[in-house]
Amino acid sequence: MNNYSLILSKIHRFTQKFYLNELLKGAILFTTIGLLYFFLTLFIEYFLWLKPLYRTILFWIFIMVEASLIYKFVLIPILKLFGIKNGISEQQASRLIGKHFPDIDDKLLNMLQLHESYPDSELVLASIDQKAENLKPFSFHAAINFKSNQKYIKYLLIPISIWLLIFLSVYHDIFSGTYNRLLHHQTEFVQPAPFNFIILNQNLNVIEGGSFKLQVKTVGKTIPEEVYMVLDGNSYFMQRVDAQNFVYQF
Repeated sequence: MNNYSLILSKIHRFTQKFYLNELLKGAILFTTIGLLYFFLTLFIEYFLWLKPLYRTILFWIFIMVEASLIYKFVLIPILKLFGIKNGISEQQASRLIGKHFPDIDDKLLNMLQLHESYPDSELVLASIDQKAENLKPFSFHAAINFKSNQKYIKYLLIPISIWLLIFLSVYHDIFSGTYNRLLHHQTEFVQPAPFNFIILNQNLNVIEGGSFKLQVKTVGKTIPEEVYMVLDGNSYFMQRVDAQNFVYQF
């Protein structure tokens, strides 16, 4: 392998590492943006409780957005890495290398341009071989530093923080119930009541003929102003004790 071919090989190694770095950066950005959009989609469904038609539209918009993100940030670098899709040219790569190594500057680019302009001139080829000899000590791939992607990791903390806040809040069911409705986007779901009743009595037994006080607590996003108990088709008004507790004396 002559000096020029060796330089081309080193440029090829640089290009491969360049797209590996792009793939690493793209994976971080895809995860960050993809999770943020996923949360946005969940929030829309959680707070609006959409009808099946609109939920289906929301679902397919989500699929298309995520597909476009994975294509842009992950698939394109992979296609360029394996040469399936055209990437940066040798001259473009030489400019990037020259920016990283001050001692190289435009020497590598000039060598490539010279070879392209005079491929059959023996005098030029000898000059190119000498220029390539001077460039051999440089490891072009060292111009790519994977650690440069650490600055993007801080953005990944945003969706992680959102997930923790949701998980620790009263809206933790956004991941289960809302995700299930989006997954089955064509199914009609009945919206649950904004509150639940909890019976506080430890023992529901009573001696025949004796009295019994039923104690009920309401929990949820909203608290009802009045509570009625239905027994044998008849409604009985329960007495309010405080903001959340109600009782009825049998």
